[in-house]
Amino acid sequence: MQKIKILVVEDDDLMLNMLRDNLTRAGYEVVGAADGLDGLTRFQDGGFGLVLMDIKLPKMDGVSLLKRIKNTASDVPCIMMTAYGTVETAVSAMKLGAFDYIGKPFLFEELSGIIKNALELSSLRKENLLLKERLGERSSLSNIIGKSRSMQEIYRTIEIAAPGNTTIMVEGESGTGKELIAEAIHALSDRKEGPLIKVNCSALPETLLESELFGHEKGAFSDAVKKRIGRFELANKGSIFLDDIDDMNLSVQVKLLRVLQEKEFERVGSSETIKTDVRVISATKSDLKKKIAAGTFREDLYYRLNVVRIKLPPLRERAADIPLLVEHFLEYYNKSAKKEVKIAPEAVLVLTRYNWPGNVRELENLIESLVCLSEKKIITPEGLPEHLKNAKKWQAVSLKKAVREAEKEHIIRALEFSSGVKKKTAEMLGITPKTLWEKIKEFEIE
Repeated sequence: MQKIKILVVEDDDLMLNMLRDNLTRAGYEVVGAADGLDGLTRFQDGGFGLVLMDIKLPKMDGVSLLKRIKNTASDVPCIMMTAYGTVETAVSAMKLGAFDYIGKPFLFEELSGIIKNALELSSLRKENLLLKERLGERSSLSNIIGKSRSMQEIYRTIEIAAPGNTTIMVEGESGTGKELIAEAIHALSDRKEGPLIKVNCSALPETLLESELFGHEKGAFSDAVKKRIGRFELANKGSIFLDDIDDMNLSVQVKLLRVLQEKEFERVGSSETIKTDVRVISATKSDLKKKIAAGTFREDLYYRLNVVRIKLPPLRERAADIPLLVEHFLEYYNKSAKKEVKIAPEAVLVLTRYNWPGNVRELENLIESLVCLSEKKIITPEGLPEHLKNAKKWQAVSLKKAVREAEKEHIIRALEFSSGVKKKTAEMLGITPKTLWEKIKEFEIE
């Protein structure tokens, strides 16, 4: 595996040598430069994955060097070091595109963490761009952000299934982006020149859904003051996206099954049979098998719709995609609001720790709100809502350690519940007072 090449621009020989030695031991290829002009010359040789530079440099200061680098290679992350400059100078550098800054003196472990985060985010961006190029910018897949394994599998499924006429079912919690998947399927299909008609089955009363899908004749019911063309007619030679199909009532399910089987239907209040050539893409937020068991969804319709199944993971299961999504929404809402708001890397890290019950939609709404209301150019963790700052990230630890931590927490809660009375606590936990005392000593519980 090729080593990542890092350019270090530092005029202090002792610091430059220390950084070169530590970074080399960490597995990087390091090129050093003693002033800003030499740093620019060396950077122009190419091949660098990251630049680490002091803000105060001879011949060309760090901020000027940063501008020159970003003008030619905006995708290369730059980290600023400062001992003399103020925090305001470092923040100004971030506005110009620096990934992060670190104040001298610092521990190498702290710098190493910043470098790792910068390289990971840079890798995510590159992989996402390559993936989009492979799938083709002509499609709506350019709006689907993610490089996690689960998203890559979804991209591959779309690529394979989209060109045909097979019915596709998209499963996922609310806010995961099911409509974007439908748009991508249609855009990559042989029907892309035809219409994509969208229907939200949960947004319409049961009495109106049938009319919305299949149309009605004038006088078919009390409010039918004129003839209406249904969505299936409008979608002819194209695709129809039925969102929240789990909310469709049984009577409409019968007519939908007939459309899938026979490619025909009648408008409400008419005996005229209408032929249609439509590809059906459906979406559900519920487990349809449970609805089948409850008698609220037809099993035969389920198998007609579920020929190809795409399951969208919730955002909490693909936290690696959050930095890319943040960047995507920032770009969009900054452009809309004519602003240049950025989110500090440590704030993005906070976002990756949150559970996101509202999924991608919740994240998008947050970024829109932050851009709209922020009076600062850079949003730090302090500028995030409290419920995000208090979120804890799950960490991969050994099962033995996890069990020990859970056991300790359980004993602490039991002691609190019994007001510290150890005999009562031991009875609650089903252990002897002696065992409890040994556990308290082992876990260093005060």
